Amino acid sequence: MEFNVVDISSSEKEIEIKLIYDEIKEDLEKEIKKESKKVQIPGFRKGKVPVNMVKKFYGDALDYEASEKVANSWFWKAAEEKDLKPIGRPSITDLQFEPGKDLSFKVKFEVVPSLELKDYKNLTFEIPELIVKDEDVEKEITYILESKSTTEIIDVVGDDNNYIIDVEATRIDKEGNPFEGSQPEKFHLHLNDEKVQPEIKEKAKGKKVGDTFEFSFKNENEIAKESGEIEKVNEEFSYKFNILEIKKNILPELTEEFIKNVTKGKSTNENELRDSIKKDIQNYYDERMDEIIRGKLISAIVKNNDFVPPSSLVANVLDEYIKSEEEQAKKNKNKNFNKETAKQRLLKPAENEVKWYLIRNQIIKEDNIEVAEPELMELAQKDSEKTGIAIDKLLNFYKSSNQSERLLDKKLFDFLKSNNNISKVHPDKFNKKVEAKNE
Repeated sequence: MEFNVVDISSSEKEIEIKLIYDEIKEDLEKEIKKESKKVQIPGFRKGKVPVNMVKKFYGDALDYEASEKVANSWFWKAAEEKDLKPIGRPSITDLQFEPGKDLSFKVKFEVVPSLELKDYKNLTFEIPELIVKDEDVEKEITYILESKSTTEIIDVVGDDNNYIIDVEATRIDKEGNPFEGSQPEKFHLHLNDEKVQPEIKEKAKGKKVGDTFEFSFKNENEIAKESGEIEKVNEEFSYKFNILEIKKNILPELTEEFIKNVTKGKSTNENELRDSIKKDIQNYYDERMDEIIRGKLISAIVKNNDFVPPSSLVANVLDEYIKSEEEQAKKNKNKNFNKETAKQRLLKPAENEVKWYLIRNQIIKEDNIEVAEPELMELAQKDSEKTGIAIDKLLNFYKSSNQSERLLDKKLFDFLKSNNNISKVHPDKFNKKVEAKNE
């Protein structure tokens, strides 16, 4: 057997194999004999037709069919002998064969690329530092109180925003007349909702049922001109609100009894409640910062170690992406889902996921990152105390599930975070730098 391997890309190779007839004669005869048993010719029982008789009926067709199977068999022999480790489905091309003569062919196949990693340590970048503010805690306190609030119908809107007003809104023109073609609409206005315009909140104060007030705002629209250019136009909208009903939103007092009830005894007074809320929000912020760090690390490392990923692996990931979006579209009854459009949009993310998967595995290998038995045991002990499940059962579950993989992933990112220079800056400063960079 003669062969030559050519690198097409970092993940695609082509092998050319040449075999003399004596090397493949026995294999060809076995394949022809095997196929002849499937042939049925009048006057002979199925499987009992002599090979020479089959050849008279089918000519060289069985030889050519057998040559493809022999070529495939010899490719896998060469792959095992030379440790080629093909992935996906190899493709035989340029098969040259005539009955009784030598066989030559080429096979294109993909492999997991051999990566020489660089620039995945000592990277420098900034992320916004998310710190809990007093107003964050106050908002959460307000949310808790509002979730337990009651309402009372009253006659007039007071000076604070703890009111819900039912209004009938009519669009009006510059003269204050109903806008042509528009119809009055009824809806609720929660004055403590951040989305409600401050002007509406101010104009509603002191108003009674049956009173009216007007409100205007401008909205920028894009209009396509005949020339094809897009023109931005500011359109003004004016409305008259007629108040139909006013409700006072009555919040409960932040007493110790109330706090114990809503926290199920975890907090017993206001200070404990605020500390608990602050801790929970900060934990959420810390998770968000970790997500940002993770995204920046992956993006930078993939960019620094770019390569052509195996198309078969990309196709598998892309199929999963499309399948997930298609199922979501069905749940949402979205009839506009287009598989081809989704494929184009999701191709790049699928490629990047495969790239990171292969780079990640290489980093784990080169830097000897692993999850040892004692670490799983420690986790099982902690979880056993929380759940009451026996340690040995948890340990067996972790070994059989992907818990080890999750721990490995955490260790990898802890390693990357400790080996790169990550600075936390004030969100305002960070946003200004992003804006300046995008200008």
